[in-house]
Amino acid sequence: MLKIWGRLSSINVQKVVWAAGEVGQDFARIDAGGPFGGLDTPEFRALNPNGQIPVLEDGAFRLWESNSIVRYLAARYSAAVIWEAEPARRAAAERWMDWMLSELQPATAPVLRGVVRKEPAFADPKVIEAGMRRAEALMAILDAQLADRPFLAGERFGVADIAVGCGAHRWLNMPVERIARPHVQRWYGELFARPAAKAALPLPVA
Repeated sequence: MLKIWGRLSSINVQKVVWAAGEVGQDFARIDAGGPFGGLDTPEFRALNPNGQIPVLEDGAFRLWESNSIVRYLAARYSAAVIWEAEPARRAAAERWMDWMLSELQPATAPVLRGVVRKEPAFADPKVIEAGMRRAEALMAILDAQLADRPFLAGERFGVADIAVGCGAHRWLNMPVERIARPHVQRWYGELFARPAAKAALPLPVA
């Protein structure tokens, strides 16, 4: 059985839990990080010297970095189902995983931390407003991508939808006013109907 280290409120842990569910692998999840702590212990640092979640244990194999874990699970347990073997198709899907980390996640994080978690360092309305503006610009890009295809990389659900779907879940369920994005909303509705997504994406967003 797989082991996944990390609290479920972490968006990066959500990606891994969702992917494990999609590829049909049983797993045990161990709460770590945030209020659960434990990331600075020698035992955890032996799993990930960066002291961050998530970490996957698959037998003797240990892996950190959420996107790498999602790719590994897809390739090992679900090749040709949620992972593309052909290099160009795989790259077209995986660029959205990188977009999630480099663009969407940094844009929505200040909004989450200021509005939902109410962290003093992010209480400045200007900080929240800047995050909102950036997130809206990115959601417009996402909406355009989904205008003529059911999933991010084309006709088939895959790793890109898992990674970006976690970001969309966070954005669409925060208590903020948003511009309507019909293609994103349609896509998100289909994603959240999947059993593996429901198990990985708790509500309310925290």
